[in-house]
Amino acid sequence: MMDYVRLIKEELGRHSNPEKKEFFPKFFKAEPGGYGEGDLFMGVTVPHQRKIAKQYFRQISLAEAEKLLQDPVHECRLTALFILVNKYEKSKDQREKEEIIQCYLNNLPFVNNWDLVDSSAYKLLGPHLENTDRRLLYELAAAPDLWKPRIAIIATFHFIKNDDFEDTFRIAEQLLEHPHDLIHKAVGWMLREVGNRDRGRELEFLDRHYQRMPRTMLRYAIEKLEPELRQQYLQGTREV
Repeated sequence: MMDYVRLIKEELGRHSNPEKKEFFPKFFKAEPGGYGEGDLFMGVTVPHQRKIAKQYFRQISLAEAEKLLQDPVHECRLTALFILVNKYEKSKDQREKEEIIQCYLNNLPFVNNWDLVDSSAYKLLGPHLENTDRRLLYELAAAPDLWKPRIAIIATFHFIKNDDFEDTFRIAEQLLEHPHDLIHKAVGWMLREVGNRDRGRELEFLDRHYQRMPRTMLRYAIEKLEPELRQQYLQGTREV
């Protein structure tokens, strides 16, 4: 029986770049005290990981993909997430889709850096929750760790793409007091994406909350606005 976990890890190893291997721990804050403390890296770029995931996602079983997702090496986990996304998007079997989502939810402790979250949450949880109860997102948003709240807000990107903004706004409100700038960036990014589709709805939200929004969140949210309007929000002179 083919050991696809070993095959994929060997394939990733062939694309290891020594310069990237040295750079990634700094970039992903894997040094002592960082949000990714202790993470390990091979130095493989995302395009290579995507290509390998595309090559193997049909052959590898869900159990093997789960094993890869639990690997201590960052690129193994991200490649596993690309595999889950490919499996989910290509599957026409609802039971298989449910199993993929359950695998993802069972392994959220391994979705533990911003690139892992951003590559998976809106591709998996977004479509999964599109036509059902979305209470799970609010539970994730209330979690005491860093990554589950980011998963919650990024998952709403799927809804935003379908002009459905309500959960983005409600979760953004829930996260206004979150202490970490990675959450501020994610919320600001999603608000900006709302604005790309409906400027009026974004401005309504900003007008209600901008004076108490963390600065980073506000800056991300207003990035695409006209310079004069941006300054009104930044300087607190926006007339509501």
